[in-house]
Amino acid sequence: MSDHASPQEHDSALPSGTRSRELITWIWRDFLRRHWAVIFLAFCFMALEGAMQGALALMMRPMFDDVFVAGDQGALIWVGFAVLGIFTVRAVAGVGQKTALSYIAQHTAADMRCNLLDGIMTQDGGFHQSHPPGFLIQRVQTDVTTVNNVWPKLMTGLGRDLISLVVLIGVALSVDWKWTLVAMIGAPLLIAPSQLVQRFVRARAREARDLGARLATRLDEVFHGIIPVKLNRLEAYQSNRYKSLSRDLIRTEVRTTAGSAAIPGLVDVMAGVGFFGVLYFGGREIIEGQKTVGEFMSFFTAIGLAFEPLRRIGAMAGLWQVAASGLERVKDLYDARPTLVSPANPVPPPSGVPGIALSDVHLSYGDTTVLGGLDLMAEPGKTTALVGASGAGKSTVFNILTRLVDPQKGKVRIGNVDASAMTLGDLRDLFSVVSQDAALFDESLRENILLGRTDVSDAQLDKVLKAAHVSDFLPKLAHGLDSPVGPRGSNLSGGQRQRVAIARALLRDTPILLLDEATSALDAESESVVQEALEKLAKGRTTIVIAHRLSTVRDADRIVVMDRGRVVDQGTHDELLARGGIYARLHALQFKTDGPTADSVAQAKLARSSAGKPALTSPQRGLIGRLARLFSH
Repeated sequence: MSDHASPQEHDSALPSGTRSRELITWIWRDFLRRHWAVIFLAFCFMALEGAMQGALALMMRPMFDDVFVAGDQGALIWVGFAVLGIFTVRAVAGVGQKTALSYIAQHTAADMRCNLLDGIMTQDGGFHQSHPPGFLIQRVQTDVTTVNNVWPKLMTGLGRDLISLVVLIGVALSVDWKWTLVAMIGAPLLIAPSQLVQRFVRARAREARDLGARLATRLDEVFHGIIPVKLNRLEAYQSNRYKSLSRDLIRTEVRTTAGSAAIPGLVDVMAGVGFFGVLYFGGREIIEGQKTVGEFMSFFTAIGLAFEPLRRIGAMAGLWQVAASGLERVKDLYDARPTLVSPANPVPPPSGVPGIALSDVHLSYGDTTVLGGLDLMAEPGKTTALVGASGAGKSTVFNILTRLVDPQKGKVRIGNVDASAMTLGDLRDLFSVVSQDAALFDESLRENILLGRTDVSDAQLDKVLKAAHVSDFLPKLAHGLDSPVGPRGSNLSGGQRQRVAIARALLRDTPILLLDEATSALDAESESVVQEALEKLAKGRTTIVIAHRLSTVRDADRIVVMDRGRVVDQGTHDELLARGGIYARLHALQFKTDGPTADSVAQAKLARSSAGKPALTSPQRGLIGRLARLFSH
């Protein structure tokens, strides 16, 4: 699989993919081996439980021959206690092996989920674009749960059932080897059908896992987009799509279950043929006096008990196919390696407040060019704003700076250090990001600000809360800092969520600040409060701001105008208005002025020419504006 292949593309290649032996080796090496002592204990209990089956079959001979036929009173006592002892040992061994297997299965599943999550979080953006959340949830939760449910049964089959089968066949052979061969006469007939059934079950199990992933993705999209669903009256549409997938899943699951049940069903047919043969040949020998009733009952019990573990071992093939279909996907996800990694010999990050320089940076996604030779400078300790139409490449600059994506060509330097020469951890420790969509978790407000940090004093936290204006709305919350913010911060308003994001950034105290449309979704009152907090946050930091609302960046030290992945103009707000380019047109559209904003140009020129002179009154500025518009016509 390529690093960014879609799940569907990879799954189509799975029928000839990882073999069962490789999967078992992987599970043992990475997850089970560390629990070898508990596994050994479980197998000891399973061996003891399995052996009791053979002991019970052996007790049938004295029970019938000595007690029921001969009427030996002494034999009645010791046979009774022996049977009681067998069932007692079997009960203790059963409890012990189930407890041990549960311990192994739960620890294995937890380790697998944690390792998968750790690996998924290291993947780059391309991986997550080709692996939607529903598929990842299906892998981490459902597929691992499937394996978790199967492992105890597989281990029981390898331990208790296999030992039981060997012991019971041994008892049967000790009575009469000819009867045993007759009882097993149908076994060779199971091989070919069982192979076909196993292939069928594995294919259907894969299909069921894919459908489950698509259902999870559908639910994820519906629940996260419930507002658009309601506003556009898409309830019936989404419900019908979910029902259609559910019907496909039902059909596939039923076929999988039927296939899995076919193997023990074949064992039952074989058992019936075997019992018929034994009754026919064995019954004649008993009638003729060649065998005793006790011998026959011992043999009959051994073979009867043997077919039950044989059925379970037969069912293991179907169980393994179901588990293997999930394991293949889990292992594929487990083995995926991120393409964006730290260098082998990293260099230390820059000290102080560094500047930023992008030189001839090119980036394309397939045939789509996003950045085409971008040259950009952000001076240390100053604010640089990026403006331009949607698709100009502004957000891509942030992704490149933080190495969420690497350019195909060009240099990215932070201070005097190449961004790709630092470890990913050191690089990202240089940045604090406040975006339009503040990522809040369903935890308390305190936890959403601290994010697991334990080195923050109460005084430091209080200072951050005040600077970010979080303390302004704390009295309105029932439990203050310990109030739950709800899923995705749904208990807070947009402005409050943004202030929490700013508090996080203040607490990180990094030298570089990235602001991505941080106030674009707020009302005027909230924007004013958040903007004030952002200005405090930006002091003493190298700040890069993405904004469509030009009023938020007019005071930036430098405004960089981007178009089609390149810098087409830059300067201060007044300089850009005076030049009348893209920035002036964007400004005109946003503030509903005419043409290239003649009065803005006139006012900008006047501002430059009147530096150090007394300020004009409002009527004077209005008159100048009207004159400028008059002359422009």
